[in-house]
Amino acid sequence: MFLSEKWVDTKRATTTNMNKESLSIAHLHWGFPPIIGGVETHLTIILPQMVKMGHKVGLLTGAIEGIRGKYTYAGATIVRTPLMDLNWLYKRGLKGLNDEIEEVFSSFLDETQPDVIHAHNMHYFSEVHARTLEQLAKQRGVPLVITAHNVWDEILFLELTHRIDWSHIIAVSHFIKKEIIGIGVDDTKITVVHHGVDEEKFHPDIQPTTILEQYPQLKERKVIFHPARIGLAKGCDTSIKAMSLVRERYPDAMLVLAGSKNIIDWGGTQQKDIAYLVSLIKHFNLEEHVLIDMYSLDQVKELYAVSSVCLYPSTGPEPFGLTMLEAMASGKPMVVTNAGGMPEVVKDSINGFVIPVRDFELLAAKVNTLLEDHRLRKRLGYTGRQMVESHYTKEQVTKETISVYKKVLSDITSNLV
Repeated sequence: MFLSEKWVDTKRATTTNMNKESLSIAHLHWGFPPIIGGVETHLTIILPQMVKMGHKVGLLTGAIEGIRGKYTYAGATIVRTPLMDLNWLYKRGLKGLNDEIEEVFSSFLDETQPDVIHAHNMHYFSEVHARTLEQLAKQRGVPLVITAHNVWDEILFLELTHRIDWSHIIAVSHFIKKEIIGIGVDDTKITVVHHGVDEEKFHPDIQPTTILEQYPQLKERKVIFHPARIGLAKGCDTSIKAMSLVRERYPDAMLVLAGSKNIIDWGGTQQKDIAYLVSLIKHFNLEEHVLIDMYSLDQVKELYAVSSVCLYPSTGPEPFGLTMLEAMASGKPMVVTNAGGMPEVVKDSINGFVIPVRDFELLAAKVNTLLEDHRLRKRLGYTGRQMVESHYTKEQVTKETISVYKKVLSDITSNLV
């Protein structure tokens, strides 16, 4: 491929500037809190940490009714636009938005003047967004990094992952990396960076005083917490079926499901899933044994504190599962399925249990084992906390991400010499 002199000059200027320690980083993702999800939580962890490390950080994300179009979050500049709101885009359709998307993207990049552009999950949902970003990155001579938080068995994922000229791909697990290699991407262009967790916010010494005041029905109960958002793909139906068996042995047990209001619901499946799960609860007469509500971050921290066991029996190829780290940081054992990247973090009989997908009977048996053995719960939870402190801190994930930027910039410099 032949490069214009202007493009090469821009590259040289950018890479020379990048020898400095402080970088300007432009992130792009469809959602940010109050939108709830794993990617959104991940961004709340790494953006402030990048700012603390001395970098200039901006994020272009979806608009939310009632929230300003531009503001600062822990030192990072947040810019919101309807053109990044997937819920709105799904209803409206993508046709005819090319010029508007290019204008918004160009304005954001003009403002941030990035040394690195870092997109999150833009290898799916919309070709026009990905193609526009690729074009602008090339025009400006700025490397374009993508974090693949998910993979999909669809043509659009295949096209945008393989054919967009990503400078480098960050995979959130070895499972994701293998899936991307499987569609023909060079493995040397992919680096695995596991998620991290704010180990100062989630820790074993949190007192559940407030949550017990707000939900007195949790008092004197054996709480089983399913922290992943409500949905069939998250294994909520498996947890409910297991609960019908756990109740027989522990009548005082209560399953807590974390409902979600502000989510990216591409395709509008959330309400259908919730309706089915509510029917399943009624079918097993579990109304007094299952609590469903929407919880704030502070409430979630206390729910970990009040729980005896945490569950994430995902039925799909879970790319990572950030709630695993939250449970581990809180000193709680977690039971997960051998799906996707979860077994990379939860080790069977070390910091939790790993079971086959949809095996509600084995899930119930593992929960019963943990409920009856206090010492086992403490040992698995303590080990999980140690693993977080050693490998999954917010400092670690941010440091590894910055290392990817530096490697990409170094490779560009080498290719120009």
